[in-house]
Amino acid sequence: MKIVCAPESYDCAQEQSDLSVILFGATNDPDKGAIGNGVPAVIRKARLAPASLAWDIVSLALSVFAADMAGHRATSPDGWTRTFDLHVAVSDPMLWSDCKEIVERLLRFLTTDLWTISFFGGGFTPEPHPKAKPLEVDAAVLLSGGLDSLIGAIDYGSTGKKLIAVSHIVRGDGKKQEIFANGIQGIEKHLQLPHAAHIPNAETPASQRSRSLMYLAYGVLAATSTAHYQNGQTVDLYVCENGFIGLNPPLTPARVGSLSTRTTHPVVFAHFRSLLATLGLRVHISNPYQTVTKGEMLLNCKNQELLGKFAAESTSCGRFKTYSYRHCGRCVPCLVRRAAFEKWKGADATVYHFNDLGRDESEYSGFDDVRSVMMAIEESKAVGVRRWLGATLSSALVTNRDPLREVAERGLRELEDLMVKLKVR
Repeated sequence: MKIVCAPESYDCAQEQSDLSVILFGATNDPDKGAIGNGVPAVIRKARLAPASLAWDIVSLALSVFAADMAGHRATSPDGWTRTFDLHVAVSDPMLWSDCKEIVERLLRFLTTDLWTISFFGGGFTPEPHPKAKPLEVDAAVLLSGGLDSLIGAIDYGSTGKKLIAVSHIVRGDGKKQEIFANGIQGIEKHLQLPHAAHIPNAETPASQRSRSLMYLAYGVLAATSTAHYQNGQTVDLYVCENGFIGLNPPLTPARVGSLSTRTTHPVVFAHFRSLLATLGLRVHISNPYQTVTKGEMLLNCKNQELLGKFAAESTSCGRFKTYSYRHCGRCVPCLVRRAAFEKWKGADATVYHFNDLGRDESEYSGFDDVRSVMMAIEESKAVGVRRWLGATLSSALVTNRDPLREVAERGLRELEDLMVKLKVR
């Protein structure tokens, strides 16, 4: 599938493609796509002046997400793996040509699809606000509205660091992002960025595997707007997620890469760091909780009072919108969340649609994710965590395998304790 993504000023009609997508704009043409409308306005209103290459990173991330939405897995030869020929407008196509293989490897791992990437000129770099000035903060942190990013922001704010918190606006989470940002010490600026995607004939339900790349790109955009960056320093971008979900371990052989995201997998971070280095962008991306379980994150949070105030209001569910903006209680992220609360306080004030998972019914203990977790617990006991993890840590880019195996094992034990309490059999 050939997809061309460029600003509105570029004449996509000259390209023979399956889909053309307008970056940072809108369209009334039912055969065209559009994504990113509103992002430049938010940056301008905030009076920030990001690096032009950071805008290119965002252009790439938006283009990938547009392609991800447009591609239909059901029509692929194996019912899953799609093939994309993606062309993206950037400010410096010669420099970006050096990044082609890095980007293709990153996307292959992130989405499990086959990608060919090409870059051409005409990329989007808007004029900043005339009164734009560098932001006086120490680091950037992603703040999604989820529990892990909440803990990360609380922890780093508690150290005395001045932070810019960066959020991707998702319906149902925007208000709580604002509440969290306003309530956390150390957050000097809160940036909420949309993606405003309109993709004709999009897959339903749309694939979400590449959406996380936008989070990273928005973080880079913010980090390059800081005074530290513009003075020649390297700026930290914290992407906080517990180590168990970060690894995305296949729970059973039939569920390879089945969890909702690979955003913070060590392989993704290694490729993304390589991309930033090749482009000369001085942003250091890290997940400080790579070897920590979700339960341990809760227990060790530096401001327990503030965490207690906000924790139950955070979002973890992969189907939050489906159940009228309530947690389903039975998807893998919900199960990891529930297990973490059990380890932390032995109680959980979150409202779950499917609460009593011990019920012997297909919607409760018989649900696929619940059964898969139970199978993973038993399989890891039978063959050991190293063998259960399979190829999860096989890449040469993973250099700290032992601590990652250990966090996977502790994460399974947290899940097991939850299942015992809920009497799931």
